[in-house]
Amino acid sequence: MESPLSDADLLKEVRAGDAAAYGRLYERHVAAARALARQLVRGESEVEDVVAESFTKILDLVGRGGGPESGFRTYLLTVVRRTVYDRHRVESRQVTTGEIEQYDPGVPFVDPALVGLERSMISRAFLSLPERWRAVLWHTEVEKCKPAEVASLLGLSANGVAALAYRAREGLRQAYLQMHLRAAPAHECRPVIGKMGAYVRGGLARRDSRTVDDHVNDCEECHGVLLELADVNRGLRVIVGPLVAGPVFAGYAAALAKAGSAVGGAGWLSRLSGRLRRTPSRRQVLTAGGVAVASAAVAAFVLVSGEEPATRPPAAAAPLAQPSASVQPVPMPVPSEPPARVPPPRREPPGRPRLRATIDALGALVRAQPGIVGLRLRNDGDGPSGELAATVELPPGVTLLPPARRGHGVALLAPVGTVDGWSCRQAGLGARCVRQPLAAGQGTAVFLRVLVSEQAPEGAGPAVLVDGGGPRVRARAEQGVRTVGASARFATEGRVAVRAVGNTLLSCSEEHDGCAEARRRQGDRRDNDLWPMTALDQDSSPATTASSAARLTLPKDSRVVWAGLYWSASGTEAGPIKVRAPGRRTYVSVRPDHVTTLAMPLGPAYQAFADVTALAGQARPNGFWWAADAPMAEGASNHAGWSLVVIVTGPRQPYSQAVVLDTATVVGGPTRMIHLPLGGLSPVAAPARAELVTWEGDADLGGDKVSLGTGAIRPASGDRDRDNVFDGSANGAAGMTFGVDVDTVAAELGRRDPGLTIAADRDVVLFGVAALSVRARS
Repeated sequence: MESPLSDADLLKEVRAGDAAAYGRLYERHVAAARALARQLVRGESEVEDVVAESFTKILDLVGRGGGPESGFRTYLLTVVRRTVYDRHRVESRQVTTGEIEQYDPGVPFVDPALVGLERSMISRAFLSLPERWRAVLWHTEVEKCKPAEVASLLGLSANGVAALAYRAREGLRQAYLQMHLRAAPAHECRPVIGKMGAYVRGGLARRDSRTVDDHVNDCEECHGVLLELADVNRGLRVIVGPLVAGPVFAGYAAALAKAGSAVGGAGWLSRLSGRLRRTPSRRQVLTAGGVAVASAAVAAFVLVSGEEPATRPPAAAAPLAQPSASVQPVPMPVPSEPPARVPPPRREPPGRPRLRATIDALGALVRAQPGIVGLRLRNDGDGPSGELAATVELPPGVTLLPPARRGHGVALLAPVGTVDGWSCRQAGLGARCVRQPLAAGQGTAVFLRVLVSEQAPEGAGPAVLVDGGGPRVRARAEQGVRTVGASARFATEGRVAVRAVGNTLLSCSEEHDGCAEARRRQGDRRDNDLWPMTALDQDSSPATTASSAARLTLPKDSRVVWAGLYWSASGTEAGPIKVRAPGRRTYVSVRPDHVTTLAMPLGPAYQAFADVTALAGQARPNGFWWAADAPMAEGASNHAGWSLVVIVTGPRQPYSQAVVLDTATVVGGPTRMIHLPLGGLSPVAAPARAELVTWEGDADLGGDKVSLGTGAIRPASGDRDRDNVFDGSANGAAGMTFGVDVDTVAAELGRRDPGLTIAADRDVVLFGVAALSVRARS
């Protein structure tokens, strides 16, 4: 049985004047052209117009010696996208038909939504390959076709396709490595990068493999290179797929898989010419650069092949001519009498988007600390944007934290908070995030976790380039890496609110005179310095030795987005703590995710943190939360306690920005005041609510003040003294909470330099957590 001609062979036949060969190409690829056109235009009539115009453009180019050599599919998809783009420009009067350049796409057409994608290393490596290699990779890895389905397109057997695909993947890996080597990596990285190709194939000696392993474990850049190299297939689908098929690649791939790789194409020339004849006059003018070429090209191939269309064009049609490099509009017959002048219908100009972008670190980017970078967009125009594509650049020494989910080849990042439709991947040392179009008057945000190295230089902040189907928008943060400040633990945006409760685990013994009075916040002995502190055990469980509860009351119809448990005590031992959610009968043990130990005037103290979002989500969060048996020591001046901090979302909440900062900082003594920048929140005056968690505050030592940039703030609980905020009072708990403060304050966020200022003139406290929500425009 004779093997079918490959696409390359058919293109040679077309150049020799065989119209039937082009018909076979049409049959093979028309389903793909329709699948993409349906993602770009509405209505089957317009889909068929675009498909017909695209095929005839290529026909004209091939007849003039241009066009593809073997990779017909990717070339066709590029032409389909460019055809739609040019038609839209003419319809919107951005250009006239005469201004559209002669079309011969030597490289993929990059529309405004994907500017910059062609400069990625995997794209450049792919485009550097021979056309035949690009074709087999596109069909097998990007479109996920089986070798048997691709065999006829390449003129090979199924085994031959598999072998060619293997060689092409190896060629792509080598080209990718050469791109990295030409980018002048660090001196110590060059020999490792040179070995990565053999490493991925398993062709290195054990000693060399160990060298690569040791290096990539310590080098973030080479680690990323190895991940992308290990599975170039995913990089092809995530990056090269959209580069060729555009932002609608996912829809195209799904539609193509549903339609199948081939749709009957018998009688293609008849249908094609019939489609062109049925094109209304408005379309003839709109697509003069394509329809006229189509008519001429079809005629030319009829003349040289001896074949005729099934239906001839009517006699009044424009005369046929050989295709030429200069395309003229289709001649129109001159009427015998001038028609009455009828004004065209008045059309309202389409709304246009106008994007505004900001990018900032939430709180601050602090050396040797993790943090969060927030990107916010708003469409202030009167029309929807195109699909959003944001390229985030991080300053030197700041890298993306390891993602929660990795594909072999492209790191898929898990954005923080309410993701709002964003999808992010690692791109070099930064990130590329994409999202569906943004409606007029709407805003959106995405937050990324980062890690700041100990040697990160102070200076420029993160930057972003956003493309939304119109003018590109750039933004850069005013603040970069800092040596001091509070880094963000969590951030989100939407109809969100912050809440915090807590209690102490140490108190005075009721056996001592005056203790009962002090527990009721009365008398003049309300400091833990004045009592031998003993374990407070308020539950009825014989399994605990120290326990206390706090009541959490959340807004109606709200649900927990994030929950963090913090506990602190005098000493350096920071082990697990027991927690019991509302409605539960038993405690669960929670181990710390992060611990900070600091020197206090009377000895060391620790603060521990654990993410308990899953626990809070499974429970009924409203009600009494219990905590027990945190590592602690009894004795005068000691403290021990806990706090639950939550961010909730609900339809009744105002649109807000929320962030949790959990830097553990000693305030008082030599450092009487600290200022924690609140970058990434609304830079203009806006109502703000802050939940503050502080350890080792004394009710009878004044001079503790808090400000959000507009003067000292009065707390909502305890003695409500703006000159003594940390007075042993905690939200959700009654009476004196020795050494533990969980306070709510509310004020306007400062206009010029949003920040939280904590001052302690007489007392020395361990400031632990600040959870803020700030009103924002939706």
